[in-house]
Amino acid sequence: MSDQLSNVASTTDFDLSGKVAIVTGAGTGIGQAIALGLARAGAAVAVTYRTDATQTLTALQTVGCRTAAYHCDMEVLDQGSAEHLIGQVRNDFDRIDILVNNAGRITVAPAVELSEQQWHREIHVNLTATFMLSQAAVGALAEHGGSIINVGSLLSLQGSSMVAAYTAAKTGLAGLTRALALEWAPLGVRVNAVAPGYVRTAMAGRLLEDAELRAPIDARIPLGRWADADDIAGPVTFLASNAARYVTGVVLPVDGGWLAG
Repeated sequence: MSDQLSNVASTTDFDLSGKVAIVTGAGTGIGQAIALGLARAGAAVAVTYRTDATQTLTALQTVGCRTAAYHCDMEVLDQGSAEHLIGQVRNDFDRIDILVNNAGRITVAPAVELSEQQWHREIHVNLTATFMLSQAAVGALAEHGGSIINVGSLLSLQGSSMVAAYTAAKTGLAGLTRALALEWAPLGVRVNAVAPGYVRTAMAGRLLEDAELRAPIDARIPLGRWADADDIAGPVTFLASNAARYVTGVVLPVDGGWLAG
């Protein structure tokens, strides 16, 4: 019994001191909140952004986090630029322990009106870029027993209308998470995902602003509210930490109970 009790998780299992994390799409919203959550747990945090990361960098520096920002447009990311980004971070921070694939985009349109360009762009940003960054980072992650956390969606686990390409990409992300978890477990690299529900971010602006569209959503969330971006940071920090050392291949809903109903 004493041996078993000695292995019970303690607060130190959630401590990320000495770890280096990369968070993509961290200029605003969920990515920014995740970056700050990892920093508060002790990690150094490298962030990628498409337009601006000034606010995120300032917030990270305020909590005493070692940080740096890297411009990265996921729409044009290829294997070469993914390898370059990972190489830059590894050179600047000496190691990489955590990769959070958060960057994403969504196009709202009837499926019959979705152009080929829109389809390919959505799949590339939400799915292909995640694969390429994970592929580029796995060698560095394996050196110390690292963790990849993919930011999926409720639509990784269910369907929805008007967002066909996004749903296809996020469903694919759930499958990719499980496949890489199996393949990279022997390397000591864990791969998991979170599936956020409705979150108060700029991406959800239209739904938040339209009371008629929002009413049935509000009524279905058992916890009675939309998530704040900070609500996603906690589960990601857990999955990145040693407290989740025996967790891999999981797609964790963070949805206020939506999928339980």
